[in-house]
Order: sequence, then structure tokens, then C-alpha cells
Amino acid sequence: MTATDPNRAPSPLQQDYQRFLLLGSRRAPHTVHVHETDYRSGTINTDALGLRYSHCAGKRFSVAERGSAARINLLVGGSTALGIGASSDEHTVASHLSMLTGEVWLSLAGCGLNASQELLMFLTHQHRLGQIGHVVVLSGVNSLAHEALSEVLGNQHDPQHAKAYQRFLNSFSEGLQPAAPPRRPSLWRRISQALVAPTPVETPATWPLSSPEKRMARAADLIGRTLRQWDRLLADSHATLTFILQPLLPWCRDSLPAGEQAMLDALERQPANFDRLLDGVFDSQLHSAFFRRIKSQADPVPCYDMNSMLSSSPVFGADLFIDRLHLNDLGNNALAKVITAKLGLAQEKHAQRKVSPVKLV
Repeated sequence: MTATDPNRAPSPLQQDYQRFLLLGSRRAPHTVHVHETDYRSGTINTDALGLRYSHCAGKRFSVAERGSAARINLLVGGSTALGIGASSDEHTVASHLSMLTGEVWLSLAGCGLNASQELLMFLTHQHRLGQIGHVVVLSGVNSLAHEALSEVLGNQHDPQHAKAYQRFLNSFSEGLQPAAPPRRPSLWRRISQALVAPTPVETPATWPLSSPEKRMARAADLIGRTLRQWDRLLADSHATLTFILQPLLPWCRDSLPAGEQAMLDALERQPANFDRLLDGVFDSQLHSAFFRRIKSQADPVPCYDMNSMLSSSPVFGADLFIDRLHLNDLGNNALAKVITAKLGLAQEKHAQRKVSPVKLV
């Protein structure tokens, strides 16, 4: 899938994901049920726990259905790790990692989860996982967005804005686009509305946020603390833990392919609530400081920045992003190949194939 003309109607792929994300608003807030359970479509499918399937050697696997795999690996994170934007379950990062390494990679990812919630997800399902080989946490942006979200919710002192904030909460999901304009009401409906008193028009709530530097410092500290907790949890196992700061389009590229530029222009004309939570953070120097602080706080957990690594992919010049955060099939494949090369995963189990590592710059 490539970036589309912003004036065209949403493609079936986009509509599939929009329906999936909207159904997520029915989840119970006191559980770790992240998505609709047993969701079925041609694009995305989930198991009885609401977790997405990945594919390995012609079979599908999930946390609820890991089959007879003696050892599994985990891809943890938010919607990028989940694969929002992939044309099917076979084209997520977890599925590509499975194909490249010859081992099962399960998706332990949920839209909108910050670092603490990702860890809570693992604790909730740890008893279902068996022997774990690698844990790759592909994350970072949600924790940053949550810092702004906390400030938004902490400032709702005006009762007139209560409904606006509630609508905002209901729409907080990475990738969920602004609702389509409502259809023009029928003539009879317009006549009926003219006979009743007009309802006051709600104005959008203003979002007074602290500086991006402060929000990014708090998010980096949260991520670092959580990674050290992961490290302690996995200390008694033979699992390896790696953090990878997920790619964000403004952090990844100095110049954009034509398709991504058209997509970005459309997003700037009609930003989603999630985009507004990232206000001010797209500066490259702020991004570099953000990653350095994560790496410092997470020590001794290995940390890598996909925003500087993705350029090593031979397809980096193509359209890879469908919005600022999510990747198409080609982008997911490129990301998985860079992860595999960086961590030496392809050679680990398939040394006899003499796979040449990808040169990283």
C-alpha cells in the first residue's frame, strides 16, 4: 500500500482499520483487553485476547494460539508494532521477522499503549508465553503522546468543556482519522430542526501544553524506568531484551517522496487528535535528545533508534509511511530487515545459509 491521493475516498484497507479502531472504544477500562476479540476481516484478525495474529511458515500464531512452538519471540509496542497499515496479517513487522528468522514472533502490541501499559500487557499474559527467546520493544511515541494527554486531562476545570474532553478520550487512538463530514439532513429533518430552539455550538477545547522539551524528558524517563523493569523481569530467563525507538516520519526523513508529501499535506489540513498531542516534538534536535535520554535512563538495556537506522534500507527512497506513524507493507518489511540485521537474528539460527548482514550507516 502506498500513500494515496488525499482527495480520493478512503480505500477498503483504511476503512477496515477505521472500523477496527472504532470498535476498540467498547473495551472495558479496568482490563488489559486492548482490541476487539476474535475480530475478522481481510486485513486484520485478532485472537480471543484481542491480539493480532502473525504468520510463520504458512501457519498463524498469537498469544492465545501459539501452538506447539517450543520457543517464541515477542514484538511489543503500539500500533506500529501491531501493524496498522499492513495489507494483511502476513505483512506486519512480526510476520516479516518470523519469515526472516525462521522462528515464531508473536505480536504483543496494542494501539495507544504507553511504556507502562506495554509492560502490564506482558505481565498479564506472561503465563501463556512459555519459553521466550527475544523481546523487541518497538515503541516510544505513545509514551510521549501520553505526557500531553495527562496535561490535557489535568486542565479540564471548565465544565463547559467536559463533553469535548470526553469526545477526545473516545477518539484517542493512534491512526484514527477525523470523522467524515455528516450527510446533509433530509428536507423534513431540516424543517423539524428549524422549529426547535437551536442548541449551542460547542467550541473545541484549547490544549495548554508544557514545552516539548519537558514532555519529552518525562516520557524518556518513563521509558527508561520501564525498560529497567523489563530487564529485571527477564533476568532469570534466557531471553534477550532490546528497545528500538519506532520510526516517526519527521524524525526519519530530511526530504519526502511525492506520495508521502501528499499524505502529509492532507494530514496538516485536518489533523487528528493524536497528531495534536505531538505538537512541537518533530524537531530533529529534540528527537536526538529524546533518544539519548532514553538510552541513558535504560542502561544496561540495549537501545537503538530506527529513525537513523531505517535509511540503511535499499528501499528507503520509496513511499513507506501511510501517515506520520504507520508503515505500508514495504515499510514493515524494510523495518523487519533492519531489525534482523542489527540484532544478528538471521545468522543466529541460519548460519549455514551464510546470510550477509545489511550494512548500516
